[in-house]
Amino acid sequence: MSEIKVIVNMLHTNEEMALENKKLFDDEGIFVINLMSAPGSGKTSILEKLIFTIKQNLNMAVIEGDIYTTKDADRIEAEGIPVIQINTSGACHLDGDMIRKAALNFDLRKLDVIIIENVGNLVCPAEFEVGEDMKICVLSVTEGNDKPLKYPLMFEKSEALILNKTDLIPFTNFNKEEFYEDIRSVNPKIKVFETSCTKNKGIEDLSQWILKKVNEKNIV
Repeated sequence: MSEIKVIVNMLHTNEEMALENKKLFDDEGIFVINLMSAPGSGKTSILEKLIFTIKQNLNMAVIEGDIYTTKDADRIEAEGIPVIQINTSGACHLDGDMIRKAALNFDLRKLDVIIIENVGNLVCPAEFEVGEDMKICVLSVTEGNDKPLKYPLMFEKSEALILNKTDLIPFTNFNKEEFYEDIRSVNPKIKVFETSCTKNKGIEDLSQWILKKVNEKNIV
């Protein structure tokens, strides 16, 4: 008897789960943000700053993605909001099934916003939809201004980009003119926020923009 090979299109399977997630979140009136970046961009620090503003206006929860450890989840839990840690044990991204299982640990009826902090990676997370309303990517100036052209999918799919650690520009070779030229060539509609967590720069504008996005969904 010959062996029959069964091939599963994992991206297609994930797309189906992402659509189910989106319906679940929409039915519950929850706005979901997929926050992505490379390791060391300051993504968790940005999230901590956002929590301070958002939790004063809306009920929120966080899903933390990491390969190992709960270090980031421990930081978020200290902010006094519900958090679920997903450890991928090697996988470089979160997928729809992971998000579904994590989200069901929350009382979704009480939530307005879920922020997903994806695994630190500039490639894979952008390829996997998880049922989010929008993707936001974080890029630190210490990574260099060439990343939008080197990893275009991440920036093509993001509705907003947070350019973080801008207070360090004088100490780097980051070229803002080239950065804006490149990011606009990749995604002309992307919204860019220049931030510095240590200086608390740009956080208020970013927070208010996110709150506006959440309220717009609830109105519709």
